[in-house]
Amino acid sequence: MLNWLKSGKLSSRTSYEVVSHEGGEGPRESEDLEATETERIEKENERESEDAPQETEEEGRRWQKRGDEGEHQTGKKKRKYDDNYLSLGFTWIGDTDCPKPQCVLCSEVLANSCLKPSYLRRHLHTKHGNLSQKPLAFFKAKLEELQKSQKKMQFHSCVGSTKDALRASYLLSYRVGRKGLPHTIAEDVCLPAAKEMVECMIGVKEAKKLDMIPVSNNTVSRRIDAMSEDILATLISRVKKSEFYSLQVDESTDVANLANLLLYVRYIFEGTVQEDFLFCRPLATRTTGQEIFNLIDVFMRTNGIDWERCVGICTDGAKSMTGKHKGLIAHIRRVCPSVSWLHCSIHREALAAKNMPADLLAVLNDAVKLVNFIKAHPLNSRIFTLLCNEMGSEHKSLLLHTEVRWLSRGKVLTRLFELRHELQQFFEENPFHLASSVHDEDFLKRLAYLADIFSALNELNLSLQGVSVTVFNTQDRIEAMIKKLRFWASCVSGNTHLCFPTLHEFLGENDVDLGEHVQSLIIEHLNQLAEQLRKHFPPMDTSRAWIRNPFEVSLPVPQLSFHEQEQLIELSSDGALQLQFKRKPLVDFWTESMTSYTVLAKQALRVLMPFATTYLCEAGFSAMAAVKTKHRQRLDAVEKELRLKLSSIAPNFGELCAKMQAHPSH
Repeated sequence: MLNWLKSGKLSSRTSYEVVSHEGGEGPRESEDLEATETERIEKENERESEDAPQETEEEGRRWQKRGDEGEHQTGKKKRKYDDNYLSLGFTWIGDTDCPKPQCVLCSEVLANSCLKPSYLRRHLHTKHGNLSQKPLAFFKAKLEELQKSQKKMQFHSCVGSTKDALRASYLLSYRVGRKGLPHTIAEDVCLPAAKEMVECMIGVKEAKKLDMIPVSNNTVSRRIDAMSEDILATLISRVKKSEFYSLQVDESTDVANLANLLLYVRYIFEGTVQEDFLFCRPLATRTTGQEIFNLIDVFMRTNGIDWERCVGICTDGAKSMTGKHKGLIAHIRRVCPSVSWLHCSIHREALAAKNMPADLLAVLNDAVKLVNFIKAHPLNSRIFTLLCNEMGSEHKSLLLHTEVRWLSRGKVLTRLFELRHELQQFFEENPFHLASSVHDEDFLKRLAYLADIFSALNELNLSLQGVSVTVFNTQDRIEAMIKKLRFWASCVSGNTHLCFPTLHEFLGENDVDLGEHVQSLIIEHLNQLAEQLRKHFPPMDTSRAWIRNPFEVSLPVPQLSFHEQEQLIELSSDGALQLQFKRKPLVDFWTESMTSYTVLAKQALRVLMPFATTYLCEAGFSAMAAVKTKHRQRLDAVEKELRLKLSSIAPNFGELCAKMQAHPSH
């Protein structure tokens, strides 16, 4: 009987059995008879299993295979799974129309024809005899373990999905770093928002795939660190390959009163001059030239960057040259004698604009006090805003003046003059000891002039800012401003005020003259500004004219060697280069000339490569203030955050993902 059951004959014969009890019925299919036959077989199996030898795994596989073949040959009706089969250690998988039993202990899958208690019990006794008497709760626990393992295997089997999730994690972390946002925003805001959008636009199933993306706080921090190191490695390799490089240095304190040194580098890469953020390091104690040099020197030597290729260093130079900046340059020139030092052009322009006649300075101070009386008191500020709304003013509030923000002077004075009528109305109900100033014509004349001249100085300051600025660019703008100041002084002396639009409009509206006293003040101030600018920006040496335009230079040039002058003659006679000179920036022109006119191009690049301003450092400190706020003042890795935010180099996501083993989110 046991051999007959194994051969699969029973499964083919029990479907159509000839029954002849009492009346002798013909052949028919009977569920009742099948159940009776099943009970009989089970009892017989129990008796035989006591004496039968244990079935080997090879025999079990042959038995299962024969069961599948028998079922296929007979075309038998597919069997259904019963929940009670779990007490025998079996669950089911596959199609609901043709389920296949699966053992929750060894995960073996049998054929649909084996979906009978006798077959399932046989498997349990022969392969897991020591567990056959376990209660139902035991098999339920095993079922849960099996389901968890299947989900995990299915999840990890999606190799492409985990790799895509890893790349998505890097891309999201890169965006968080570029914006300088807290790392928790990825998990708290970005991922939930993305899931909701995908669920609405595509579907729930696709939205659940986003759960694979690792975006926890620590994960984003690790991603940012890895991307920052990758960007730094790329930048250092570029600087090492560059013929020359120059530095831009500045230091400032952050919200935690920690002094930070910021360093930018300008280098040659693929025929063009690039500028990028190099590092930001804290100064633990003093900020002297020795301390700054030591910090820079350690970084350079650690990363294998030669000092000999440094052609210039630019600092703010706001303090005396006998201070830290002179000490810094002295230390750098000790290791690299050919390095040049540049005092930031923006700082020099700001220093030149500080001096003014006492009468004009008094007007500036009174204007600041008028603004502070309103802005420093919330009630006055609200009343003034309401008054501006009622009068239909273009502006609704005044602006505060901050000494360290040089552009604020022109903006504050211009806004104050434009709202002079609103101020007159405000001070009628809110007494102030300087309220009479807004009714004084001489005060308003001088205020209008200061608004115009500082607006012009703001435009000059803005023109000096930006990337890829050279000493020639700054010198040209300063020379133009000096000429304008002298021209304006001559216009004012001739009673022409068109150069100052605000003052000219005020005089025309009120039909008044400028007056001798105000006129003399304006002329004095304009001449003083021109002298101060000339003091801080001496005329450029004419020996460098060949760098600006090698095609219109008078030969010979005494400052060049014999070989360099020969190359200059060849270059000035090259018509193709002359066409490129008109289309390309000056620095890029000389960079591309390195291959053909090496000696001459090196001389030109030594002049063009150094930074002319510390604009990038100033912008970097603004970015630091946005990243390291009072809510994140304990942030330690501010350099890595800033590198993602400030660097123009994109991380190599392919290499980063290849180095990292893809793990799903959990």
